[in-house]
Amino acid sequence: MSRSLPRLGLAIALVVFVVDQLVKWVVTGPLAIDFLGAYREILPIFDLRFTKNEGVSLGMLRAETDTMRWLLVAFTGAIAVAVAVWMFREEKTGEQAALGLVLGGALGNILDRVRLGYVVDFADLHFGEWRPFLVFNVADAAITIGVLILLVRALLIREKRPDPSENVHA
Repeated sequence: MSRSLPRLGLAIALVVFVVDQLVKWVVTGPLAIDFLGAYREILPIFDLRFTKNEGVSLGMLRAETDTMRWLLVAFTGAIAVAVAVWMFREEKTGEQAALGLVLGGALGNILDRVRLGYVVDFADLHFGEWRPFLVFNVADAAITIGVLILLVRALLIREKRPDPSENVHA
């Protein structure tokens, strides 16, 4: 049985990657929010705030040396390859779409780390001084949403099991 390409997952990965890179370019280029401390209030609860993320989620595994940087690139690259392989093997469109979100986000952040040595984060959601999230970017949001979709689908959406009585041979 031959499998078709996960077109939806690949399209979503491409869109996430392009949008992530485009928004990072707009923030750090035309808007000139490109140094630590630079920010622009967009809404009372949302700022664009430049941050260099030298680690992975929640600032863990900080790449403080070139060796650590490239090990982090290799580690996150291996995860992206695993997600891509999973997406190509996955038959369910919903999971392919969620994996596309994760893959596109991972590739966007990997490109930053390769080009710059860090990931550009800029989205700062806050309510007064309370910040429910660290400063993040489009790629981070896509990865988070993709993982949440995968978890919800795995925990809440069950395939109907075949009824053994339907397998009665006549």
